[in-house]
Amino acid sequence: MNLSLKQIVTELDKYIVGQDKAKRAVAVALRNRYRRSKLSLDLMEEVTPKNIIMKGPTGVGKTEIARRLARLVKAPFIKVEATKYTEVGYVGRDVESMIRDLVECSIHLVREEYMASVNERAEFTAYKRLSRVVCTALNTNRAEGVEEINPNQTLEGIASGVYDEMIIEIDVKDVPKAMEIVPGGAEINIGSIFGDMMPKRTKKKKVTVKEAKKLYIEEESEKLIDEDAVVSEGVRRAEQEGIIFIDEIDKIAGKSDKKGGPDVSREGVQRDILPIVEGCTVQTKYGMVKTDYILFIAAGAFHVSSVSDLIPELQGRFPVLVELSSLTKEDFIKILTTPKNAITLQYTTLLEVDNIKLVFTPDAIEEIASLSEAINERTEDIGARRLHTVMENLLEDISFNASGDYPLTEVVIDKKYVQDHLQQVVNSQNLRKYIL
Repeated sequence: MNLSLKQIVTELDKYIVGQDKAKRAVAVALRNRYRRSKLSLDLMEEVTPKNIIMKGPTGVGKTEIARRLARLVKAPFIKVEATKYTEVGYVGRDVESMIRDLVECSIHLVREEYMASVNERAEFTAYKRLSRVVCTALNTNRAEGVEEINPNQTLEGIASGVYDEMIIEIDVKDVPKAMEIVPGGAEINIGSIFGDMMPKRTKKKKVTVKEAKKLYIEEESEKLIDEDAVVSEGVRRAEQEGIIFIDEIDKIAGKSDKKGGPDVSREGVQRDILPIVEGCTVQTKYGMVKTDYILFIAAGAFHVSSVSDLIPELQGRFPVLVELSSLTKEDFIKILTTPKNAITLQYTTLLEVDNIKLVFTPDAIEEIASLSEAINERTEDIGARRLHTVMENLLEDISFNASGDYPLTEVVIDKKYVQDHLQQVVNSQNLRKYIL
C-alpha cells in the first residue's frame, strides 16, 4: 500500500493519542519499505530495515502503534514476549520459533485472501452440494401423499437462509489432533505422516444448515486454491513485509555472573536474538526463511534497567531509539473521546444492550482524566490502562443493576457523579502512602 508519511501518522492518530515521535519513526520505517520495493534488485538486496526500540512506561501505546501499523498495510505481524524464550540448550522456546510463528501468520493471511477471491464460486458449488442433503432430509420426513422435493427447489431457500436453523447430518473430514513433541515446541500430526497414501477419513456430524454452509464453503474454497502458491506467497511476505514486535525486552537486559537460573532467559537470549535480527536463515516446515528484511520493533519500560544494559551488539541491531512519554491529563481526555475505539464509546455501546444510555458530560470526562493522572502519579504509572480501572469502578453499580428488563433509560455521568462514586478509590490511594 502506497501511503505517504503524513497519511500513515494520520491513520495511527485515529487510535493512538500523542507519542508523535514514535509514530513518525514507524511511519518512516514503513515508507522505507515502499521506497525499497521501487529499487533495482541489486540495490534492493543492500537496503535492510532500520529496527526500532521503543522505551516508555506501560500503557502508553507501544504495542498498539506496532499492531495498528501492521494492520494498516495488511503485513504479517506477531507480538512476542522476550521473557518466554530460553537460551539454546535449555528446555523451552528458542528464539527461532518467532520466525516460524511469523511464517504461519503470513500463510494464514494469504490463504484468507485467496479463499475470499474464490468465495463466489465456492459458495455456488457448496450450495448445490447442500441442496441435495437438505432435499434428502426433507423427503425423509415428508408426510404421506406429499410430492417429493427435488434439489433445485431447495437451492434458493438455502441461499436466502430459509433452512438455516434446520438440523442435518453431514460428512466432515476427520482431522487427527497434532501432538506436541516438546511443550510449546514443534508438533507432529500422526495422521499426516503417510500423506495421501491412506484414504481421507470422514465422520458423521449433526449441524445446522447455517453451520454446514460454512463448512462446505471452506471445503470447496480449499479445492479451488493452489496450496503451493499460498505457501510460496506466504513465505515471501514473511521475508519481505513481516513485522515482529518483541515486548518486554527490558526484562532480559542486564548481565549476571551466575550460571543457570534466570540467566537462561537473559543474556543468553540476547545472544540468540542477535543473528535473527541481523539476518540469517531459519529452517521452517515450509523451507528456509531469510530474516534479513523483517522489521523488528522492540519495546520495554526500562524502569529497572536501561537500553545501555543490553549487550552492545544487540543495541547496534536497533539503530532507532524512540522514547514514549507518560500520559498527561490532556492525553487522557483525548483517549476518552477522540479515538474510533474510545473507552467511553465502548462502555456506552455495551450498556445500550441492556437499555442503558450513558451520557458523559465534558466536566465528567475532565474529572475522570484528572483522577487517572493523579492515581498514576501516586502509585505505579500504568498509562492508559488506568482508565479501565477508573471506569470499571465508576460504572460498577450501573453495570451490575442493568438487566435489559426495563425500557431505555438515560443515565447522565457528570462531575458530581464521578466524585461521589470514585471518592473511595481516591481515599484508598491516598492512604497507601502511609502503609509500609
